[in-house]
Amino acid sequence: MNKQKNVRFAIVGLGGRGFGMLRDVILTFDDADVVAVCDFYDDRCERAANCIKEKRGHEPFVTKDYKEILKRDDVDVIYVATYWETHVEIAIAAMEAGKTVGIEVGGAYTVDELYRLVETYERTKTPFMFMENCCFGENELLATSMARAGKFGKIVHCKGSYAHDLREEIANGNIKRHYRLRNYMNRNCENYPTHELGPIAKLLNINRGNKMLSLVSVASSSAGIQQYIEDTRLYEQDESLKNAEFKQGDIVNTIITCAGGETILLTLDTSLPRYYNRDFTVRGTKGFYEMMPNSVFMDGMKEYWSTTEYLGDCMDNAKEYNSEFLPPEWTDITEETKQKGHGGMDYLLIRKFMDCFLTGDEMPIDVYDAAAWMVISVLSEKSIAEGGAPQFIPDFTKGQWLIRKPEDVLKLPY
Repeated sequence: MNKQKNVRFAIVGLGGRGFGMLRDVILTFDDADVVAVCDFYDDRCERAANCIKEKRGHEPFVTKDYKEILKRDDVDVIYVATYWETHVEIAIAAMEAGKTVGIEVGGAYTVDELYRLVETYERTKTPFMFMENCCFGENELLATSMARAGKFGKIVHCKGSYAHDLREEIANGNIKRHYRLRNYMNRNCENYPTHELGPIAKLLNINRGNKMLSLVSVASSSAGIQQYIEDTRLYEQDESLKNAEFKQGDIVNTIITCAGGETILLTLDTSLPRYYNRDFTVRGTKGFYEMMPNSVFMDGMKEYWSTTEYLGDCMDNAKEYNSEFLPPEWTDITEETKQKGHGGMDYLLIRKFMDCFLTGDEMPIDVYDAAAWMVISVLSEKSIAEGGAPQFIPDFTKGQWLIRKPEDVLKLPY
């Protein structure tokens, strides 16, 4: 057990996500401090340093080179919120330096880099956590707890989406210094799989008694970003966008098969007009959970042919199960905590990460989860390029999935 009473963070990557987690979450914990910050851009470093000075009264170490942070004795934890292409590289370097590391989410670019990530962890045993905040979501944990209690019977299918209108962010990538632009111009894949897949993988005990076997992916044409650029005349502000071409399909559907017989449907939908929806859905032989409209339907309930009637009966009825099936972190959550990032998910994520560091307990989302979830991007890209050809998903646990025990991110009532 770690005898420390506080956690000394270094934040690498100070864009929207990194700075938001610094200001709105990490610095709200009395037992957390940020002693170092790193980013390519001076203005981001300055903004972060000023925030720390204002809230804690001291100036952090500031650098553009994350390797300088790895040399410091006053850093316990590296929190990586850089652009997607560098997540694995920095995580490997941090583990080699003996620094506990948490990396933000995204898809990977090669299978080899994920094997190197796993190998580095297995050799160094440096604590590692994949920071998938949706695994801590209220809806996701409610459905997982109900599934653990057998309320849905045998689970046969789950689905989820990253359905989010990101046209403005993507198209303004050069102006906003955002990495999505180059990814959408040069890749065609399920580029951001883990918000939807993470909670499903936990519910289905992937890597812990179950595993993902294979996938097929298909993509629609790419038209949404070009239309947005034309409609907004954005090329007048950024000439590089004039006649720009994008490879990323507007809708990508990925179907995964599992050793337990379950199927998983993932949908990427980020470059057309729409409202936000993670579409988290659990289907079983005795009932289902559906995030939109937060409903539970159990065997024996009336089947409505009219959507209006169904919504009237089932709209938000899942909250009736909250007191029995949600963990106390959600039943006792305060309105103040809900303001700390994505309705409270970010707060619970960082709290769990810090608690595991301080106690020495196992991280709830480990390197095997990270590799299995991130590899979906690589394999979906290959499947799409091959006309939807099946791709086998590697077993990064090397057979240990057969004996590893299930592990939820929070202790559930069931």
